[in-house]
Amino acid sequence: MKLPRLLQPSNSTGVIAEKKALAYLRKQGLTLLHQNYYCRFGEVDLIMLDEDTLVFIEVRYRKNGDFGGALASINQTKQRKIIKTASHYLTQLTSEPYCRFDAIALNDSDNTPLWVKDAFQA
Repeated sequence: MKLPRLLQPSNSTGVIAEKKALAYLRKQGLTLLHQNYYCRFGEVDLIMLDEDTLVFIEVRYRKNGDFGGALASINQTKQRKIIKTASHYLTQLTSEPYCRFDAIALNDSDNTPLWVKDAFQA
């Protein structure tokens, strides 16, 4: 079970991976709106703006790719939780922006994050 960020040590691999992903995405021109958005349905690691597109981003880290790697770990169940959480987030907005779901994969063997736009559809 993933602990809320406030309960995770600041040097945990998950927190370090999210910081690395956030720095990478900011360099790509995205603007952070929320980090670790929680609701009763689940959690979204990063919610950012890419120009006029609202982007819900799942950050995944794997030490190695023995079991399919970081991207493969975003299974259908995880996708449904992210989509429900994103829907909850959208109910709090006054307008309905264009949205997409991205993924950032990080691993020990490569220092460059792999950014997959439109990683899955709602």
